[in-house]
Amino acid sequence: MRLKIIGSAAGGGFPQWNCNFRLSRAARTGMAGVHSRTQSSIAASVDGAGWVLFNASPDIRQQIAQTPELQPAHDAPLRSTPIRAVVLTNADVDHVAGLLSLRERQPFAIYATTQVLATLEANSIFNVLDPALVPRRTLPPAEELAMCDADGHDTGVTVESFPVPGKIALYLEERSRPEANFSSDAGDTIGVRIGGAGSRGSVFYIPGCARIDAALRKRLADAACVLFDGTVYTDDEMIAAGVGQKTGARMGHLAMSGDDGSIAGLAELRIGRRVFVHINNTNPVLDENSAEHAAVKAAGWEVARDGMEMEF
Repeated sequence: MRLKIIGSAAGGGFPQWNCNFRLSRAARTGMAGVHSRTQSSIAASVDGAGWVLFNASPDIRQQIAQTPELQPAHDAPLRSTPIRAVVLTNADVDHVAGLLSLRERQPFAIYATTQVLATLEANSIFNVLDPALVPRRTLPPAEELAMCDADGHDTGVTVESFPVPGKIALYLEERSRPEANFSSDAGDTIGVRIGGAGSRGSVFYIPGCARIDAALRKRLADAACVLFDGTVYTDDEMIAAGVGQKTGARMGHLAMSGDDGSIAGLAELRIGRRVFVHINNTNPVLDENSAEHAAVKAAGWEVARDGMEMEF
């Protein structure tokens, strides 16, 4: 199974369009060791011909343009795509908005939890994806499911979904309760185990996670690879940077560092590869020359970049 990281940044990308924090400025000027990134998404394939996307970011057109495997083959029909299905891990804007760019009456399947499918159903703009051409299918929890294209043909990629601690999407929060954290452990945010014919070991994709509990540790033990939420390095990072008032926890994201962070929380597990994805534009690990980047590497983690490819 081949896996490509086509978007490694959190919402807004890096540099974010309106962000003038030092890291975004460094990316715009081409500073060595600071690389631009598009918003969170990966793609998986067992044959290199048909691909399953995990999340459809607002940058999906750019991501397809930068990824030849996701473009129509030279001998394909005039309207075609190798994208067979899209799996959504939550209803965040940076994970669903790209669906609107895939509206050109091209068949593919959407897989998501009942909560996320209900959010799509409630917003009529997603009807530009005609359900007759783009079927919406439910991901059952804790059950391995073959990912099939719009016509029901098996792609060879399998997915097992499971709820992880998180929160509802920002636009679903009640504005009258700004102090509430809107946490959810009931499937508004999920992780997925990705497999396929001939693949070696389990690959987990968890771009959003607010807490590591015993159940998640047990699930991730002995994984071949874990692609994990790397939004912030410290919980108060955005506040310290002067660009926001929310902590990582308030946004539903666990910090990398600290006694309660993801590095410490997964340190004792035997995991083949540990890769941080969904990295916010304030996270100092985006600077490969930083002490934080060095600390992450010393702990056995990689920092994802757009275009990174793995094979399992």
